[in-house]
Amino acid sequence: MTFLYKFNKNGKNTLVKKGIASEGYISAKDETEAKAKLEARGIQFTALAPVYVALTRNQRMSAFKGRPLARACNGLTAAEALKQVEFSPKKAAEIIKQTLLSAIANAKNNFGVENAGDLTVKSCVLDESVRMRRYWPTARGSAHPIARRMCHCKVVLTADKKETK
Repeated sequence: MTFLYKFNKNGKNTLVKKGIASEGYISAKDETEAKAKLEARGIQFTALAPVYVALTRNQRMSAFKGRPLARACNGLTAAEALKQVEFSPKKAAEIIKQTLLSAIANAKNNFGVENAGDLTVKSCVLDESVRMRRYWPTARGSAHPIARRMCHCKVVLTADKKETK
C-alpha cells in the first residue's frame, strides 16, 4: 500500500528548508510500517494518509497532447473526473479513463474502499516515456530521424475532500 505523508514545516527536514517538497509517497504494508520507515529516515511528518495508485505505461501518444486534460482532472472526485474524461474527444481521454478506472478498481478490490467514486484525484500526470526511433527517407540517399513518442499515465486517488475554489 502507498501512503502520502506531509512534512512538518517547522521541523529539521532539509527538503522543506530547501523548498523542494512538502509531501511525499512511501510504500509499506500498513500504517505502522510506514511510520517506522519514515522515522528511520529521520523524516518528521504531520499527516499520513493512504493513497491508491494506478499506472499505465508506454502508451503510443505524445504526453504533451494529453497534459491539459490530465491537469483538468486534478482535484476532482473520481466520478467527476471520469465524466470529464468520457466526454472529451481527445485521444488522451481513453488512456486517462483506463488508468482512472484501474485506480478505482485497485481501491475497491485491493483495499476494500466502499465508495471509490467519492475519492479525490490527488494527481493525474502524463509523463514522457521512451521514443521509438524511425527514419524518413529523403533525397540523395539520406534520411531524417523521426521520434515516435510514448507516455506513461499515473493517477493517484486519496480520501481527502476536494478543495473548493
